[in-house]
Amino acid sequence: MKSAFVYDGCGPKKPRNSDLWRSKKLDKSLNTSTKSYSVLVRRNMTRFINPTPGGHVALRATAEHQTTSSTFETGQDTITRIDEVRKEPNVVESQEELLQVKELYVPLEKKEETILEAEELVKLTLSELDLQWLHVLADGWAAPLEGFMKEDEYLQSLHFSTLRLKDGTIVNQSIPIVLPISNSDKERIGTERKVALCHPDFPGKPVAVLRNIEIFHHHKEERCARTFGITDPRHPYTSVIYESGDWLVGGKLEVLERIKYGDGLDSYRYSPRQLKEEFRRREADAVFVFQLRNPIHNGHALLMNSCREKLLQKGFKKPLLLVHQIGGKVKDDDVPLDIRIAQNEAILEEGILDPHNTIIGIFPSPMIYAGPKEVQWHAKARMNAGCKFYIVGRDPAGMKHPGTNRDMYDPWHGKKVLMMAPGLEKLEILPFQVAAYNLKSGGMEFFDSSRPEDFLFISGTKMRKFASTGEEPPAGFMGKKAWEILASYYQNKREDTPPQSR
Repeated sequence: MKSAFVYDGCGPKKPRNSDLWRSKKLDKSLNTSTKSYSVLVRRNMTRFINPTPGGHVALRATAEHQTTSSTFETGQDTITRIDEVRKEPNVVESQEELLQVKELYVPLEKKEETILEAEELVKLTLSELDLQWLHVLADGWAAPLEGFMKEDEYLQSLHFSTLRLKDGTIVNQSIPIVLPISNSDKERIGTERKVALCHPDFPGKPVAVLRNIEIFHHHKEERCARTFGITDPRHPYTSVIYESGDWLVGGKLEVLERIKYGDGLDSYRYSPRQLKEEFRRREADAVFVFQLRNPIHNGHALLMNSCREKLLQKGFKKPLLLVHQIGGKVKDDDVPLDIRIAQNEAILEEGILDPHNTIIGIFPSPMIYAGPKEVQWHAKARMNAGCKFYIVGRDPAGMKHPGTNRDMYDPWHGKKVLMMAPGLEKLEILPFQVAAYNLKSGGMEFFDSSRPEDFLFISGTKMRKFASTGEEPPAGFMGKKAWEILASYYQNKREDTPPQSR
């Protein structure tokens, strides 16, 4: 999730680029988002009140549930939406009625036989990114997918963001999960119907068998255009696509053993099945997720604690927070995973988040920076782990356009899309409120649009500058130990960077 803290500075009587002007601009943006979203909901109430022939239902309403108008909070503003009203919290509904997750690991009794078989097959060496997607598939995050996509699945995902199962069920799958191969790989495979997939760090060592394979052309520009809305090769993931093979191979996966990275963080990489077991062990009756690829500051914590209070007010007794860090490939300027996890643990140690009601985990998926397309994938994957409540904020999975340096996506479209996306009808969006540093109280608080001059928005750029130069951020912005971990990382990075490149 991209941080909501996107502006910085404060002070009286400044020119148009001053902090007060920026705060008023943000307030205007929030009000505009409110008005446009109300119109959107009214239109969709008439357009989507009944299922379409394809089974898509956009409104969060069923015959078994009442519907009412509730609010989606943004600072002091509200956004009207349609939501389900629960008579009583129900742990079975929030966990057990979601998609059944099938892991793609070879049964123990067949493991030795499959390893011997893999040694005799044509071998394809995976990239680091391929291995991360294989991990996603093997653990069941992308269920009901049973392997890398074949062409029919790929086209449905690319053009419809969904998959239609044999029984007619529509499931969300907004991001294609595919395996590119080169021309030479295609020639080596020939007419074979199965191949062995090998570890990138240990060429020749199989980690999986791909069966009943299908090879089809990799139309790279089409894939980029449909996934990201741009074809610019300077985007961090379009560049990966353009540099990959000209063919895609799909098939049914049989993974030989659980994927381990040996980086000291494997214990955080819970599978959906393991998370469900942990939720049951803790007797959680509601699980809410906060996904991020950033360190946690006190504004994030304020939001998470507020969401927990709202669940308690709705009648849940033991809501459990899953803080889920992206564990796959991220942009070069994102904070490394080990630093993020250490910083998150410090947040728990300092009591900023309650360790008894919080799980820190790692989601193995790469980050592809596809905005509203990708946020659907993030939400669907967590539903497979038994999570039904999802926090989504400003510009989730977004980034600056590589050519214009403006936001690639409307910052509120990710939230709106989640509330209408086919296949995500069981997902409940938790209120998101914009937080900022209150200059008068000296701490992070929810932004009050009636007094914008009281608030300071600390951007990621300013936070990195504080950390790298040894300057302390305003007291109350981040926990002391958590800040020390982050500052140490940025100061070491600065020392390793030539002065002319800083």
